[in-house]
Amino acid sequence: MNTAETIKDNVEQELRWDPSVSATKIGVSVNDGVVELDGHVSSLYEKWAAERAALRVVDVTSVASEIAVDLPFESERTDEDIASAAANHLNWNSQVPETVKLSVSNGWITLQGTAEWQFQKEEAARSVRSLRGVRAVSNDIELKPTVGPTGLKVTIEEALKRNAQIDAKDITVETSGALVILRGHVHSLREHDAAEHVAFCAPGVGSVTNLLAVA
Repeated sequence: MNTAETIKDNVEQELRWDPSVSATKIGVSVNDGVVELDGHVSSLYEKWAAERAALRVVDVTSVASEIAVDLPFESERTDEDIASAAANHLNWNSQVPETVKLSVSNGWITLQGTAEWQFQKEEAARSVRSLRGVRAVSNDIELKPTVGPTGLKVTIEEALKRNAQIDAKDITVETSGALVILRGHVHSLREHDAAEHVAFCAPGVGSVTNLLAVA
């Protein structure tokens, strides 16, 4: 595993590499593989992009983000304006079901309702995250799959083995109804998240508990 100083340098380089991030506004520190980010950015999307950039770096085990979103005056919007724009984005997105609803308070969007698939839940958040005036997004959409979990364990295990991003030999899959539990270890946080994404893509999955350790 790289030293904390090497990880810090790699994260800073990755932030500078990402064109959607103003790297000079973000501070980086590292402790036992945990990256701490602080500073100020002008949009929620930039905060999200910085966090994702840090997660891409090898030997990063987790990211603790204290980045503050300071909206410039021209980006300020009323909650009513944000709610209207967000609702339009959700309505026009064919991947987001009509069962998804939202509310806005002080620029903070809360997504609620139900969806059948994890990708629909993720797409709803993606649709509103980059809207001007948004300070944060809480994704409280509940997954209610309509497909039964028959053969779920085998389906997920086969999908993990097919995925080029994942070394599946040290991953075990447990299922209980629509609940999936991943155990074992992987080599990077990106592989950790990829395995969770694969599990969520299986038909019949309602929730995933990811207990994979990054070794």
